[in-house]
Amino acid sequence: MGVATMRRSFSFADRERSIYQYLDFEVDSGSFSVTLDYPDDGVTIFDLGMVGPDRFRGWSGGERRHVSITEEWATPGYLPGTVSGHWQVVLGLYRVPVEPVEVVVTVDDRHIERPPDPAPIPVPERPPGRDLPTDDDTIWLRGDLHSHTVHSDGKLEIDALLAHAVSRGLDFVAVTDHNTVSHHPYLEEAGNRMGMVAIPGQEVTTDVGHANCLGEIPWVDFREPADTWRETAEENGGLMSVNHPWAGHVAWRKPLSQPATLVEMWHHTWDRVFRLPFEEWQLFGRVPVGGSDFHRPGDQPLGDPTTWVEVNEPTVAGLLDGLGVGRVCIGANPSSPLVYARGDELVVVDGEGCELVDAEGRRSLVKEEINTVRAPGGAVHLYEGEKVVSFTPGTRGA
Repeated sequence: MGVATMRRSFSFADRERSIYQYLDFEVDSGSFSVTLDYPDDGVTIFDLGMVGPDRFRGWSGGERRHVSITEEWATPGYLPGTVSGHWQVVLGLYRVPVEPVEVVVTVDDRHIERPPDPAPIPVPERPPGRDLPTDDDTIWLRGDLHSHTVHSDGKLEIDALLAHAVSRGLDFVAVTDHNTVSHHPYLEEAGNRMGMVAIPGQEVTTDVGHANCLGEIPWVDFREPADTWRETAEENGGLMSVNHPWAGHVAWRKPLSQPATLVEMWHHTWDRVFRLPFEEWQLFGRVPVGGSDFHRPGDQPLGDPTTWVEVNEPTVAGLLDGLGVGRVCIGANPSSPLVYARGDELVVVDGEGCELVDAEGRRSLVKEEINTVRAPGGAVHLYEGEKVVSFTPGTRGA
């Protein structure tokens, strides 16, 4: 084939008909690259993905305009494998003008040199841990359930993300790149190298809602209804979390016949004062969790907020089990004051001077570094001044 060029024009009317458009081509070699070109006007955004001869092969959204796929390696966000055969470029018409705009797609199947692997990242020093009191033979792990790498629109390689998590004192991190599982094969080894648990994840992403599917599960087709996302996750031993339901233009607006297992009640965009998350989280999920939605250093900090999970073992399976039965609490950051349920009691740690508000609206001042009180049941908030610093659903699970 050599080099082939496809030209198409798309307008808002095309988006109204279908947000996803497909361009077909054939490859008869062992590698190829695709380049997407359209006017850089600061407004128009086309997402990019690829369907291969055997399966959906990757997604980079609006982050990349050039990708390469070979039998042995591929651009992050894409899967290597069978190349020869029929392919489709998937264009997502994320933001297009009323008037038609030309898109040029160039396919080049000439030999591609493999880029060098990223340099190894040393394991950083871990801050002191926090041992939360428990009644059983369990431990509490702290982590972040929402993060991104170069496999979608993040800026860090996997090792660098996990090293950053270690430096923040986290025990686990879910790597939830958009609409891809290309990062999954590298997570276990990277986690072992860094001495932490890396949860395989994928943020199933559309223009009307995002959801994290967590666990060692297959790729989830974002073009399907959200109930299919949930079913795919649960049938493969995973969990689905409705993400940032109230976050402006990326708020959840997608139909879902029943709440997901998890809901990202606490997202980094929450000001910790706005009350709607307290009042509506159960509409979206059974268990509230937090996620920073980390993309790059210098933006929202990894682990702000921090989700704590009570587990029987520090593994992916152990974390999913704890999340699934609601053995969780959320803190503003890895070292913030915490409130969590222990049986029918509430335990407040490092909360001296904070105000505890229980499910019945009763308020009490925390006067000790570790404080234990009887719990009436239901969700509980811990305030430092006017802002929430910790939250627990108040039910521990079996």
